[in-house]
Amino acid sequence: MSTDAPEEQSPYGPGSRADRPAAPSDASSGASVEGAPLPRRVRIPHLHAMKAEGRRWAMLTAYDMYAAQIFDEAGIPVLLVGDSAGNNVYGYETTVPVTLDEMIPLVRAVSSAARRALVVADMPFGSYGASVEQGFASAVRLMKEGLAHAVKLEGGTAMVPLVKALTGAGIPVMAHVGFTPQSEHQLGGYRVQGRGDAADELVDEARALQEAGAFSVVLEMVPSPVAARVTEVLEIPTIGIGAGNGTDAQVLVWSDFAGLRSGRAPRFVKKYADLRGTLLDAARAYAADVESGAFPDAGHSFES
Repeated sequence: MSTDAPEEQSPYGPGSRADRPAAPSDASSGASVEGAPLPRRVRIPHLHAMKAEGRRWAMLTAYDMYAAQIFDEAGIPVLLVGDSAGNNVYGYETTVPVTLDEMIPLVRAVSSAARRALVVADMPFGSYGASVEQGFASAVRLMKEGLAHAVKLEGGTAMVPLVKALTGAGIPVMAHVGFTPQSEHQLGGYRVQGRGDAADELVDEARALQEAGAFSVVLEMVPSPVAARVTEVLEIPTIGIGAGNGTDAQVLVWSDFAGLRSGRAPRFVKKYADLRGTLLDAARAYAADVESGAFPDAGHSFES
């Protein structure tokens, strides 16, 4: 095999770090939230400091290397490898079928690609509800095999013993109350939670999870005044999705905010791009060039 010719760039992709600039040498990443610089690696105390200072921040889901790189470069401080991969990667109708073995490779891809963001891994349905021992073993796998920085679990006061066990062992936990997608069948579908008398219960659940050691809590599909009340009561950051503008942070599924899905998006989603349309146009243009013989041309071919 001849080695005289220069090696071409790999046609299979650059790997998780090859096409990115070197990490900054100082303590700041150059990215910012509300104009204030973010640290070189976002840590949980940084999120707590932002709440204390009244600085809001954004969280996005990510399931692969490229999304993680792009959102990391954009300055998104927290990336969630959500079990929403069930709907957005694996093609399931809900998050319920997602397994721990399906989550771990996605978590590892995002964790390996993100140089600055805090990477949180969802614990999928059936991986933690049976016992503290089951949940502990699942969280350890996400941290060791997935290289996650923290885990997220759904549920209220029933999850307090597990949260205590995990945080006591040094595993950071993001809690999730309100509408919990893993329980959609029990909840009767996608319904707003925390209305009426249930508001007090939601506040109590969030407070109990904080006391158990959770470093933040997601509030999903909760009335805006209730989410604002929880945010006021808690010392840890609240992260809203369909919970109004009174939380400390917001999270969206990236395929929703980028306009990748077809059909009607949830009411709480704002579409910031039309990635589906862009990819459709690109794929059609590519196919047309191939069919007409316009691609590959001389500029995209090798000479003898």
